[in-house]
Amino acid sequence: MFGKELENLRRKNLLRELPCTESCRGSKILIKGREFLNFSSNDYLGLSGHPAVMEAAVRAVDKYGFGSGGSRLLSGTHAPHRNLEERIADFKKTEAALVFNSGYAANTGIIPAVAGKGAEIFSDELNHASIIDGVRLSGAVVNIYRHKDMDHLEDLLNKSSKGRAGVRRLIITDTVFSMDGDIAPLEDLVSLGRRYDALLMIDDAHATGVIGKSGRGGLEHFGIRADHIIQMGTLGKAAGCFGAFVAGRKDLISLLINRARSFMYSTSLPPAVCEACIRAIDIIDSDPGGLRKRLWENRQRLYSGLRQLGFDTLESETPIIPVIAGDAENALRMGRHLYGNGIFAPAVRPPTVPEGRCRIRFSVTAAHSDDEIDRVLGVCEYYRMHQG
Repeated sequence: MFGKELENLRRKNLLRELPCTESCRGSKILIKGREFLNFSSNDYLGLSGHPAVMEAAVRAVDKYGFGSGGSRLLSGTHAPHRNLEERIADFKKTEAALVFNSGYAANTGIIPAVAGKGAEIFSDELNHASIIDGVRLSGAVVNIYRHKDMDHLEDLLNKSSKGRAGVRRLIITDTVFSMDGDIAPLEDLVSLGRRYDALLMIDDAHATGVIGKSGRGGLEHFGIRADHIIQMGTLGKAAGCFGAFVAGRKDLISLLINRARSFMYSTSLPPAVCEACIRAIDIIDSDPGGLRKRLWENRQRLYSGLRQLGFDTLESETPIIPVIAGDAENALRMGRHLYGNGIFAPAVRPPTVPEGRCRIRFSVTAAHSDDEIDRVLGVCEYYRMHQG
């Protein structure tokens, strides 16, 4: 039935398959019985395998069973859900928080609820697909501003304020951009929001646990008070668990409970997942053993090495380090070279990234050793010399 479409993807080097991992903990990954160094994981602090996180989940299964049994508005709100939301609000320094089942569910639920028909949205051109889809679902007037271009954003806001007075305006940005690894200019975005009476929503998915003195994300990184800013984040990256959240004012949370369809009409997260998330946030908050320090040391080692080898890493500022390969064929070639040498870092192709900007997306974690990073650099150097 879909043979022609699949063949078309194959000819364009865009056909994807799902690699099945048999084991994935720490810096290693097992695929078809073979061990690889895993440089594609968002488990930045290695908490998915942390004994305390796993123990919290096991204890909760013994107490609550596994499935939650219903949506949050029916029988699916258990004590761990409330406890997790209180812990997130405390961690993010906000009045309240609400848990969603995934980052995608959060963005596609929050955005239409906050800025529906009649509103106007201003979105960075490199925002995550979940933001793009949330914006599409909203029915709002959409303005896409050039990546991190504050002059362009201000021009759009200025035109909007003159032409459509009295409408709700919402600026949306990733904090850490998931494919480029750079950081949004949140100070400027806050300033523009105040100047043009626009709400600001930040997607802290790759920032929570990673940036900020205490790992609280983008606002802490820039020293910005939360107040009216909508903070979305995930629990499946640096927290090593599953799920997502929004943190902000109490009236925002009340609105979302009543209007965010992806929240209202989904079976809630298992209570055991919530208990594991609470323990993971505790670890991020206290950071025993200096996990974040190790993460950033590892990031600098790989980033500096790749730059010295002459690779284009864009404007990466975080543990997400892209290596631009050009077209899909070149990216696949480099990905196969890495795979053949025991390194798992698959090629990233359209529609995830633009045409001509295909890449290897290296993702560094605190679990990687110096020797493992040096091994990657050695494999990349060989590729550069013989094929790159």
